[in-house]
Amino acid sequence: MPNEEDFLALCDRIADAANDAIRNVVGTFDANNTLYTGADGTPTKLIDDISEKAIFDQLEKEGLSFRILSEECGERIIGKSPEYTLIIDPLDGTYNAASGIPFYSISIAFIRENVNDACFGYVKNLASGDTFFAQKGKGAFLNGKSLKPSDKSDINKYCISVYGYRPHVEETTTLCRKVRRIRILGSVALELCYVAAGKLDTFIDVRGSLRLTDIAAGKLIIEESGGIVTDGNGESLKLIYTIVNKVYMVASNGCAHSDLLELLKGREHECK
Repeated sequence: MPNEEDFLALCDRIADAANDAIRNVVGTFDANNTLYTGADGTPTKLIDDISEKAIFDQLEKEGLSFRILSEECGERIIGKSPEYTLIIDPLDGTYNAASGIPFYSISIAFIRENVNDACFGYVKNLASGDTFFAQKGKGAFLNGKSLKPSDKSDINKYCISVYGYRPHVEETTTLCRKVRRIRILGSVALELCYVAAGKLDTFIDVRGSLRLTDIAAGKLIIEESGGIVTDGNGESLKLIYTIVNKVYMVASNGCAHSDLLELLKGREHECK
């Protein structure tokens, strides 16, 4: 298996290529133009399309072989006899990037066999350069420094991120009443990494609308930092090889995970 330095260097080159490509459209009116419906069923904006094309161009230049699952194009094979599958979100936080809000990222996970057993995860804030990564069994890191989640166990003191739309007001309100702070920052991949780094205590998507590309890398980074990721019933989160399937996710520092699940008990966790 290639070592951590190989994976990290490759991801850095991919991220640099994507960032260079979108640089001139970040914060512009045209960035948010819808071009088509992506493979995941959501609108692909101009800035998403530019980032994905730059990523594929870079991977072609690398001369390596990969199976790729990407949010916009779906599945694609580069080279022959790929050993790894790359799960890629070319731009997580599209609205932020299009609006010039400096919180948007690229997310890459390396899968050798089992999609639930990523061997390397990488998330980079393209605006700030902050780089989160984890290798299976070797911990999680931010800019090369080891990560660990917060040690708070009282949810009344938690700072959490909750994603929900109008149909999920009740679930969101239940959580808001119990915690100290709510933050919704606009890039799921980065927010998962913020849980791993102790900047947030919990991330919950009460919509049940997260996809493989959103969470494959961040899930590994949280788990390698010592945090916990489950579905809404507290079971191990099971991902499958598709970017269409949606999941409900609770990610936390692990200190009061059962308390969070109890607050959500009886809520509808299935996607509609």
